[in-house]
Amino acid sequence: MSNHKMSGYLIKSLALLPALLAAPLALAAAPAQEKALVISADSDQLEWGPCPEFIPAGCEIAVLHGNPADKNADIFFKVPADFKIPYHWHNSQERMVLVSGELEVTYDGQPTAVIKAGEYAYGPAKLPHDAYCRKGDPCILFIGFVLPVDAMPLEAKR
Repeated sequence: MSNHKMSGYLIKSLALLPALLAAPLALAAAPAQEKALVISADSDQLEWGPCPEFIPAGCEIAVLHGNPADKNADIFFKVPADFKIPYHWHNSQERMVLVSGELEVTYDGQPTAVIKAGEYAYGPAKLPHDAYCRKGDPCILFIGFVLPVDAMPLEAKR
């Protein structure tokens, strides 16, 4: 490329620089569509509801963000201590953080993992698993679903 063409290209590029630099500022100044949220697992603002029918009584779910029937919903999943969560799978991946308790989770073909409060866990979509909340504190699990929230029961593992 000749020096003359290079200079012309550089001048045109520099002319666009103010617009490129201003674009992020304009986007940052736009009003947010949603409100920010900070909430504790023991908040009185949470509305706890039932879990799917195949999970025994004592299990509860609170929706934190989004609509469970749509993509990208976040929930708290709560079960009492010494509680067995039956064998099941989800259409969505699960991104989880255990808020309280100790939870044993066994995914097909993998060793049992013990999740402790404050730890992150990832569950692949459609991978069957069951779980057990150990004796002591109730288990409260934050779960971020990518696809709509669901749980499909399976016959007991053989």
